[in-house]
Amino acid sequence: MATIGNESLSIIDVAKRLDPNGDTADVAELLAQTNEIVQDIPWIEGNLPTGNRTTIRTGLPQTTWRKLYGGVPVSKSTTAQVDDACGILTSRSEPDVDVVSMANDPGRFRLDEASSFIEAMGQDFCTALLYGDTSINPEQFYGLQPRYNELPGGSAAPAAANVIDAQGSGSDNTSIYLIGWGRTTVYGIYPKNSRAGLVHRDLGEIDAFDANGDRYRAYGDLFDWKCGLVVKDWRYVVRICNIDVSDASSGTGTMANQKLIELLIDAKNRMPRLSGNIQPRVYANRTIRSALEKMALNKSNAALSIREAAGQFQADFLGIPIRTVDQLLNTETALS
Repeated sequence: MATIGNESLSIIDVAKRLDPNGDTADVAELLAQTNEIVQDIPWIEGNLPTGNRTTIRTGLPQTTWRKLYGGVPVSKSTTAQVDDACGILTSRSEPDVDVVSMANDPGRFRLDEASSFIEAMGQDFCTALLYGDTSINPEQFYGLQPRYNELPGGSAAPAAANVIDAQGSGSDNTSIYLIGWGRTTVYGIYPKNSRAGLVHRDLGEIDAFDANGDRYRAYGDLFDWKCGLVVKDWRYVVRICNIDVSDASSGTGTMANQKLIELLIDAKNRMPRLSGNIQPRVYANRTIRSALEKMALNKSNAALSIREAAGQFQADFLGIPIRTVDQLLNTETALS
C-alpha cells in the first residue's frame, strides 16, 4: 500500500491518519486484503459533502509562431466542471452475545465475525467501480463501463478513443482495463470531512431476529463506506472490450497468435505516459489472467513475465502488474 509519488494515499493510509484509534484502519485493511484493486486506488478527500467537483480541461490554448514586430493573439484553455457523487455501501453484523462472551478477545472476535460482511462490501464496491451506472442505480456511484461504453467513430465521446475492440461477439465476452492511477488522473474519493468515508458504529447489545422473527440478544456492528470515483483525465483509462472468453482460454479464433498481448500493447500506447506520479495497473478476471500467465510461461514471450514479490507470484506486462478482479464478468454483451 505505498504512496504514489509520495502524495497519494491508499485507503489504509488515509484511515490510519484520520482514525488513530484503529477501528476504521482495521476495516480498511480487511477491504484491501479481499480485493486487489482496492489496494491500488489512491484516495482523496472530496471537496463536497456528497462527493467531488472536478474541473477538467477540455481544450488547450493556441500557441503562435511570432515574427519580429508581430503580435500574439490572446488564447486560453477551455474547461468543464464535473460532479462525481459518492454512494453509501452498508453492512451489518449481529453475532449472538453468548457466542461473543466465550471469546478471549470479544472485540477482535466481533471484527473477525464481521470480516465476511466487509469482504462482501469490497466485492460490491468493485462491481460498482466497473459497472455502476447512476442512471440505472442512482444509489451507487458512476463506474468505468458507462464512461467507456462506445467504440471510436462518428459522434462518440472523446473517451471512446480509449476503447479497443477485441472483435469478440455474442454474450461470452469480457474486458481488460489498464488504469493509470494518480492524483491528476484517476482516483477514489470520499466525502469532505469524513474518515476516509469509512464508519464503524458499535451499536452495543441489541435485539436481533432469527429466521422465524424471534428475538435474541446480539452485539450490533454497522459498517458504512461512502465512496466514489473520479476520472479526471479520461486518457488514463483504457478498456479492451469484446474479448471472447472461450477463444482467450484456448488461444484460438479471435484470440489466436498472442492476440491478447498485441491488444495490451495497443492499450499501453494509448496512455500519454506511465511514469512519474502515475501508477499503472492491468485488471482482468481469473479466466483472462490464467490465459496471460500461460503465455508468460513461454520464454520466447518477453512482454509477459512472472516474478516472485513479497512471497507471492506476480504476473507483469512490460513491467506493469496484472491484478485479478473477479467482478469483471465473462458474460458481457459485445459492444458494437
